[in-house]
Amino acid sequence: MKYEVFTNPFGKTYKIVCNRLLFFAFCLCQASAFSQELTVRVDRPGAAIPSTMWGIFFEDINMAADGGLYAELVKNRSFEFNTPLMGWKEHRTSPGDGSILVLNRSEENPANPRFIRISHFTDGAYGLSNEGFRGMGIKKDEVYHFSVWTRMHQGTDISLKLELVAPDGKKIATARLKPAGGEGWQKDTVSMAAGATEPKAQLYLWIEGQGSIDMDMVSLFPQHTWKERPGGLRADLVQLLADMKPGFVRFPGGCIVEGRDLSNRYQWKNTVGKVEDRKLIINRWNTEFAHRLTPDYFQSFGLGFFEYFQLAEDIGAEPLPILNCGMACQFNTAEVVPADELGPYIQDALDLIEFANGPVSGKWGGLRAAMGHPEPFHLKMMGVGNEQWGPQYVERYTIFTKAIKDKYPDIRLVNSVGPNPDGDLFNFLNDTLRKLHADILDEHYYRQPDWFLQNAGRYDHYDRSGPKIFAGEYAAQSNAVVSPQNKNTWQCALSEAAYMTGLERNADVVQMASYAPLFAHVDGWQWTPDLIWFDNLRSYGTPDYYVQKLFSTNKGSVVVPLSLAGAPLEGQSGLYGSATMDNATGELVLKLVNTTDKPVSPSIKVEGVKKLPARAVQRESIQVALDKTNSLDEPMAVSPKKEDVPFKKGNVVSPVLQPYSVSVVRIAIH
Repeated sequence: MKYEVFTNPFGKTYKIVCNRLLFFAFCLCQASAFSQELTVRVDRPGAAIPSTMWGIFFEDINMAADGGLYAELVKNRSFEFNTPLMGWKEHRTSPGDGSILVLNRSEENPANPRFIRISHFTDGAYGLSNEGFRGMGIKKDEVYHFSVWTRMHQGTDISLKLELVAPDGKKIATARLKPAGGEGWQKDTVSMAAGATEPKAQLYLWIEGQGSIDMDMVSLFPQHTWKERPGGLRADLVQLLADMKPGFVRFPGGCIVEGRDLSNRYQWKNTVGKVEDRKLIINRWNTEFAHRLTPDYFQSFGLGFFEYFQLAEDIGAEPLPILNCGMACQFNTAEVVPADELGPYIQDALDLIEFANGPVSGKWGGLRAAMGHPEPFHLKMMGVGNEQWGPQYVERYTIFTKAIKDKYPDIRLVNSVGPNPDGDLFNFLNDTLRKLHADILDEHYYRQPDWFLQNAGRYDHYDRSGPKIFAGEYAAQSNAVVSPQNKNTWQCALSEAAYMTGLERNADVVQMASYAPLFAHVDGWQWTPDLIWFDNLRSYGTPDYYVQKLFSTNKGSVVVPLSLAGAPLEGQSGLYGSATMDNATGELVLKLVNTTDKPVSPSIKVEGVKKLPARAVQRESIQVALDKTNSLDEPMAVSPKKEDVPFKKGNVVSPVLQPYSVSVVRIAIH
């Protein structure tokens, strides 16, 4: 059996069995009554809590964009998948009733080369159906807007009959569309209202009349998207993000940025402008995992960089775009561009800053304005590379940094220290980038829950004058990294909460933190655990989501000391904690995590104030069994409960911390 040795701040050593069932063994041996007094010094403010402290990390994995956040219901709408008719199926009463031809006009339109030509010259029925993204989620009484680009052939008299159909054949909605005709391409639209709710519907397009018609960009969107934007985002998923009140949105990834090879990398310029002109590519998670092959996973880029910036603005978050630095994923091909050929990559970075912040008189600021946002997006930071490592990354970091800082000295750059929080790869980059005075180091930790408990004090002794830290990707793994058996259990979320108290306590060093990945479709995921799960109609936050939300919505303004016998509360008797002052409300905000199987009631003495006001102390807490999870049917099984906490006496508060619980206690000071 495998063991690890852990020593707590008081020098007591524990021999821990590395098994998730014995996760809290080192806490249980001290789980007797907690009688010592905690002290909070509200008169000794420390580091200011950055507005970016708690944020979200978006990556198009687990069908997070197409089939997820992007509300388009038609899969392969422009016939650009490697198999042009993937997602589509022909329907006819007899073999000669109609035909379909896929044509390629790559020289004329390299961004969107394919379209289909449908011919129908009999009285028999002929049409196509689209299966959507594991079906189409249709809601009763919702209005759905259909659009298609068409080009009619001479002598053609064709109409389209549209149907939304349930798996049992029941028609949920119908409409007819008569293309306006003409030899040039034009966009035709029609709307229809659904008469029933169905999570697995399909769209049928029946050809009525005779002749030939060219079709491209076949699309279907619900009326009620986020902020009612046509062709917009799925409202329930954005609302879950907005409810977290995140300080930043990192996009578009993740390994998506790197690509399996450089031809598959994310290129932001292909994701802006008119939707029909954006160049689709295969999603690199399409074939990444043999146990979760997803051959129909592509990126249409209907959700592109403009929409990411707009999303961040909508929910009050700072945008944090990450760009390729001339390196493909080192877990895959490790392809690199020679250092003397980095010019186009660097220009992409400079042009992105102009797109986000530049005047409308410029090329890229003008494009932003043409897309409907003449005001700048106020970009302040950017990532150079995702999860790169080695000397080749340092070489490219140096070139990128000089070019960007020479033109935009105020842009702060986020830089990789590799895929792990320790080891040779990490140590090399951590040491080297510190010597090069990097702005922000992006640390990632995908580890089992006990790692998070043992490392709550990770940043206590970091150099306060060195680079700031971005805890860019973290998630406790209930089984093992990349294991399909990983679950979003309360055990994992509890360990993350304990770790997050250490991040908050060290806010002078840790400037940003985000759980990863963000979204997962229950029928189309590649990686687990994930923060938010959804199907075609429903969505829910995991226990990890509610921990993130508790911290983000109770951030506070400035760190104040919380101690036990003069030491930070980072695991003594299984308790973890941090404290901040919320200057806007005049409240002390305590975050307390009990990782033991016993209730404890610490006496918390508030020093630095003459007397606490005689007002109720508010607590928001989560307490459930370690193996508890949320689901589509029980979305709130693990979620916070609110209650009042009584005073003990004077300036002492004694909340009862239930077993395996996270509590946020707000105490009025003024």
